[in-house]
Amino acid sequence: MSETTASVSTAASASSRPVVIAESATARGRRARIALRGLQVLLALFYVIASALPKLIAHPTAAEGFAEMGWGNTGMYIIGALELAGGIALLIPVVQSVAAMALSGLMVGAFVVTLTYFNGENAATPLILIVPLALIAWARRGHNAELLRLVRLERRRA
Repeated sequence: MSETTASVSTAASASSRPVVIAESATARGRRARIALRGLQVLLALFYVIASALPKLIAHPTAAEGFAEMGWGNTGMYIIGALELAGGIALLIPVVQSVAAMALSGLMVGAFVVTLTYFNGENAATPLILIVPLALIAWARRGHNAELLRLVRLERRRA
């Protein structure tokens, strides 16, 4: 009987705790973690395949835009490399929050560029992408302390 009471009280206390997206053991938290991971994979695929790849292979549509801005191939390759690195980093647990923040900054720049060079055509796209990136950065913020610890540990070794 004491085992039954213990399990019931444990279940009652578990259901009254708030759900933490990044580490919750509840079914709701598990679904949230899976959804967040799916969102990260989807965004990583978008940044690597749909955004970085055309720039890195100098696809004519990407090259035209950068030529029109006067940034040329160098600017196109730099932005493509940043998007590729950010997309890959979204999948690496210790840097995923930082990657989401960095890609958000890149999207702010893309928004400004679309307003100034392209008269606002497709300006909503970078703003829309900032929303899930901000969610990822917030939900995975616990990894920032681990990253900071690793950086400090590495500095001590040097």
